[in-house]
Amino acid sequence: MTGGEEPVLLHTTGRVAHIMLNRPRAINALNHVMVRRIGDALAAWADDPAVEAVVLTGAGERGLCAGGDIRAVHDDARDGDGAASAAFWRDEYHLNARIARYPKPYVAVMDGIVMGGGVGVSAHGSVRVVTERSRIAMPETGIGFVPDVGGTHLLALAPGELGTHLALTGAPIGAGDALWCGLADHYVPSASLGQFVGDLTELSVREALDRHVRPSPEAELAGHREWIDSCYAADTVEEIVHRLLDQGDPAAKETAQTLLSKSPTALKVTLAAVRRARRLGTLERVLEQEYRVSCAALTTPDLVEGIRAQVIDKDRAPRWSPTTLAEVTDADVERFFEPLGERELGLTAPDTTA
Repeated sequence: MTGGEEPVLLHTTGRVAHIMLNRPRAINALNHVMVRRIGDALAAWADDPAVEAVVLTGAGERGLCAGGDIRAVHDDARDGDGAASAAFWRDEYHLNARIARYPKPYVAVMDGIVMGGGVGVSAHGSVRVVTERSRIAMPETGIGFVPDVGGTHLLALAPGELGTHLALTGAPIGAGDALWCGLADHYVPSASLGQFVGDLTELSVREALDRHVRPSPEAELAGHREWIDSCYAADTVEEIVHRLLDQGDPAAKETAQTLLSKSPTALKVTLAAVRRARRLGTLERVLEQEYRVSCAALTTPDLVEGIRAQVIDKDRAPRWSPTTLAEVTDADVERFFEPLGERELGLTAPDTTA
């Protein structure tokens, strides 16, 4: 690791402040120290007249950020009381909200792998740049978890049922689909990123973009939009799977098999979370909902088991509990959305109209 083992490198050059996530061997996975450091830096730069914009990049060649440090979450949920994970998510979700409302241009360079928590520190920014190397995903259902960091808000805003598809399957998308789904704004070839970031120190963000933005690749999901919208409009995950299997398109049938490999509980909670996010409207209210869901997930067996299977033992054979969609009741799902009382995330004022 460069920079004296610091997990986040901060510096200013010209008119721009730089944040570099600096855990390349972990694809810059976020931990609590990193979240706090980024939040403190953004707070200081917001009032600094010498800083006109902020740029986020990731160290190494593999990607901006592979997500949160789920090994730590696994250990906390298995051996602890979940308090450390809840504290991490509290600060992380507050950071996501800060980024979305940042008073200066926040330029996120979403090159390479951008997943989970990586989406949270980038896709809420005001200037989101993707490249031909970008692979963006919210893969939480594969580890018995539910999209968070404002992911259900972003996906709820995607055209048609594209967001539902991405939330349930966890499928990674490239630059064209990221732009089409509203997760990114501009396409810059990866070979131009160094010059683009360099130009930001001397030019306005608009001028730098004008110099380096190129036409984006086509959206691959466009060819599947018809069956995606039709199948994912169903009211239940069971019906979604049924419709996918009934489609003549091989991609739809393959998608059904993908869904059936995910945590049944996580799938049902994710569908409910995305649908509720559409009604909640604001990012802050959705983050509060996600915090309730995430804290509830700490008490379920699927989160520990999913991380074990995918990251710890890497046998890719999770033993979900319950094992089928039919066994997950409406009451099981509703438990994830129960208010937390004094432990609420607290981004919005309490609703006293009831």
